[in-house]
Amino acid sequence: MRNTITMMNTMGGMGKSTLVLALAETLATYHDKRILVIDADAQASVSHLLTHQPQLEAAQSSGRTIVDYLIGSVLKETTTSWSDFVITGVSDIDDARSIDLVPSDSALTLFEREVSKYDQESRLRRTIGAWLAEAGSMYDVVLIDSAPGLSVLTECFLREASFYISPIKPGFIATRGLAFLREFKERDPQMGFAENLGVIINMKDVHSAQDDQFDQWLRQEPGNRCFRESIPRVGPLQATGLVSPHPRSYWAKYPGETGDQLRRLTLELLGRIGEALDTDRREEIHEPGRKRSEVRMKAVWGTLKEQRLH
Repeated sequence: MRNTITMMNTMGGMGKSTLVLALAETLATYHDKRILVIDADAQASVSHLLTHQPQLEAAQSSGRTIVDYLIGSVLKETTTSWSDFVITGVSDIDDARSIDLVPSDSALTLFEREVSKYDQESRLRRTIGAWLAEAGSMYDVVLIDSAPGLSVLTECFLREASFYISPIKPGFIATRGLAFLREFKERDPQMGFAENLGVIINMKDVHSAQDDQFDQWLRQEPGNRCFRESIPRVGPLQATGLVSPHPRSYWAKYPGETGDQLRRLTLELLGRIGEALDTDRREEIHEPGRKRSEVRMKAVWGTLKEQRLH
């Protein structure tokens, strides 16, 4: 089942981590989905948003982060299970206890340097691919909070995840991130790439005529596949960085129209995933084995790339 989504924009400051948090908590609360959040950003923003500080620091100090899992699996080549690095039942919303997290740590950047130094890119990609395949079979939705830019790890998630979503805040300069991502996708198409699930216009000032103009301009490009719901810059979303010391309701965290907008956004998100799966089934009927052939081709190109590196 294709249900792994990387949240990605090559430019930072798009509200990516806050959006991952809000989507996860809305999917868990109102759609009864079991969610795995993978924090693949060295800043560990979504880890801080989903857990209390002592809990996160305990995971980091005890070697239970994505960094430790990947070091073991890729650099040390040990038989490590990613599930040993999961923090279960995160979120301060009392009805969102079906969210699990693989937290991050600032050492992730150092790990990526070691991967490049020892030419382990292909092994990293195989590890990510196997991880997402297994996680996708255990969870309803897997959300990956990828780092901005195009690091070796971010590329692996973009090539191995089922879909990617690009959040973007109003501003014409911000569209360069979308253009750069499209250009990167077109390179080496044989190596595979996640399907574009769409663009979410985020952090929009509802009182700004300029932001509204940008919103309309971005929607004129069909390739962007903009979600119908634009997410405004509002106090409740900006306050999500303050994890409540006690469980609270969804409406206490996302009151009024904010919660309604997130519910509409997740309904469309699930609808788009469903449409993609329907398309897969139709293509399998008319072209049996095509998807399996694509997977084999990706593996062949990965092997050739590894051989070129050596």
